[in-house]
Amino acid sequence: MDTPVPPGPPHSPQSSGEPPAEPRVRRRDRHGRGMRGPVAPPQVPLSMSRADTFRDLVLDSVERLERRWPQLQDVEFMIMEVPPPVTGDTTVPLGGSVPAAKREPARVVVYRRPVEIRSKTRDERALLVHEVVVEQVAELLGLSPESVDPRYGQD
Repeated sequence: MDTPVPPGPPHSPQSSGEPPAEPRVRRRDRHGRGMRGPVAPPQVPLSMSRADTFRDLVLDSVERLERRWPQLQDVEFMIMEVPPPVTGDTTVPLGGSVPAAKREPARVVVYRRPVEIRSKTRDERALLVHEVVVEQVAELLGLSPESVDPRYGQD
């Protein structure tokens, strides 16, 4: 029988007066290889999840708009996986906005899964995320999307 620890001389711990030895921690598997490390370091985009990448796209878009519109500092930007179900509506929204209430700040919501499904590449996704954020901010401010971002609708 293959054992990871070669057999030693038989002795009983009680007869020698020693306490029982702790089991050895295995540092290698049965094939003699060590523990596997991470596939990629944490700073590499490979290790970022799709949700993290999407969050970064939304944050980039928001930062770009906040430089032009300082009043957006008071707006809360959120990312949700999917929109809540609405009966009778056949279209799936990509985003939504809620104006400020008594004690609630104004909110802009971007729905991750519908945006990801409608875009094929990362560049398309970044463009679509920015367009959704611009449209929702424009609706919140009561302006046209072109006045919120002059590059709206351009590739």
